[in-house]
Amino acid sequence: QVQLVESGGGLVQAGGSLRLSCAASGRTISSSTMGWFRQAPGKDREFIAAISWRSTTFYEDSVKGRFTISRDNAKNTVYLQMNSLKPEDTAVYYCAASPVLVPVGKTPDKYPYWGQGTQVAVSS
Repeated sequence: QVQLVESGGGLVQAGGSLRLSCAASGRTISSSTMGWFRQAPGKDREFIAAISWRSTTFYEDSVKGRFTISRDNAKNTVYLQMNSLKPEDTAVYYCAASPVLVPVGKTPDKYPYWGQGTQVAVSS
């Protein structure tokens, strides 16, 4: 069982930056695929980024070049650096973990472990 706790959300102006953290406990993340998803009001939860156990990264097209996912296995933590934020990035952001290493999942059903979410709001 993995417990995930996100932090780092907040209100930022368009063009600004935030770094989200996801601290894991109960299991080491070094042998897990880690993902970030987001959900805006009235919309489905959508894939943002994932990082494999070998630190290969995957991104949804709308965040490529702006967001960076990384992991620090020594701290059992995954990060999402978000730059050049836009109002359409406003959502609750969720961290997720999967014991499946290959292939890297890009849909919510591939991840059995979830954090509680952190709100990101981008003003225009």
